[in-house]
Amino acid sequence: MKADVFDKLKILAEAAKYDVSCSSGGTVRSNQKGGVGNTVGGIGVCHSFAADGRCISLLKIMLTNFCIYDCAYCINRRSNDRPRATFAVSELVDLTMEFYRRNYIEGLFLSSGVVRNPDYTMERLVKVAKDLRTVHRFNGYIHLKSIPGASSELIREAGLYADRLSVNIEIPNEQSLQRLAPEKTFKSIFQPMQFIRQHAIESSEERKHFRSAPRFAPAGQSTQMIVGATPESDNDILKLSSALYTQRTMRRVYYSGYISVNTYDKRLPALKQPPLVRENRLYQADWLMRFYHFKVNEIVDDAYPNLDLEIDPKLAWALRHPEIFPVDINTADYEMILRIPGIGVKSATLICSSRRFSRLSFYELKKIGVVMKKAQYFIVCRELPAHTINELKPSGVRSLLVPTVKRKIDDGQLELDFDAT
Repeated sequence: MKADVFDKLKILAEAAKYDVSCSSGGTVRSNQKGGVGNTVGGIGVCHSFAADGRCISLLKIMLTNFCIYDCAYCINRRSNDRPRATFAVSELVDLTMEFYRRNYIEGLFLSSGVVRNPDYTMERLVKVAKDLRTVHRFNGYIHLKSIPGASSELIREAGLYADRLSVNIEIPNEQSLQRLAPEKTFKSIFQPMQFIRQHAIESSEERKHFRSAPRFAPAGQSTQMIVGATPESDNDILKLSSALYTQRTMRRVYYSGYISVNTYDKRLPALKQPPLVRENRLYQADWLMRFYHFKVNEIVDDAYPNLDLEIDPKLAWALRHPEIFPVDINTADYEMILRIPGIGVKSATLICSSRRFSRLSFYELKKIGVVMKKAQYFIVCRELPAHTINELKPSGVRSLLVPTVKRKIDDGQLELDFDAT
């Protein structure tokens, strides 16, 4: 590797590290004769694990960290005095192929600062993906960052070569966005999302008539929101996430705890530590909406606008609704079993399957994988535990289940033991 390319790699890999929306999934692009790479069987997924426990790697890089915008929260903002670099399209394509051939990576996540204008930047991102696919016949995973303000034509071309496209919302409220990034608008951010959705629908309809028609961004789209840089509540954030999930192509919303990278800017909060516990609770709440059939107003509302940092959102919901419990594990339907603290999707499925053959007891539930430390206060089964939430009351159950505090973090957040179910 040439020295100048290596220097660019160090600068631009460092510049890309704050973007967390780079996991992949939902795409199948098999290898073809004469081609290189594939995405079959989980291959090409970044920051995730294959079925055999193997960590999957993805080259996470920026095309350039020069930017015409001066967003207060961004390390690559125009006014920051920091090392800058730009890859030529051919340099980045060659770098990706060399890394792949050496088995360093299994795919590419590519973003960029905005130079000249959105269309110019988007055109260069598309060129990288196009050369990888058509010149080098690369069949591995490609995730492209869509540039806010880019044209519909360029978004469409990007989706023909990339497996996933993403547009980062960053700030979940337009008023806060105008205060921290006055050169951006919600319209410029949401318009590429609409283009992606529109082209995906058109591609799906076309493939119904012509099976050889190219697929458009088969892994859908994702986005990212910064948590803690602005005063929005968890209710505000999750309502926006819930609205985004109603869109056909939105696969994941990522939450990134705000890191104070521009401490000199007085518009931003002075946090000593990123709000990692809050970030974790938002992911748990997001999981409840996506897989546990919860509505956003069941998790947070005007009375409870923020998630409880001491306990997970499902447990918090259960403690607010003691009248629903205890639930008979042998007769309740699947949706109700999913709402019991300590029971996940897999365990709920196994419970519904197993009880057809015999009534389940405490022992069978534990063997299935139910976290009985939590679930025992919310269920009845063949062997009834000594006390449920009716006898202990919500405050009593909470005192028994609040995770052990390991240590206090300087900003007042708690570092806790987490249990997603």
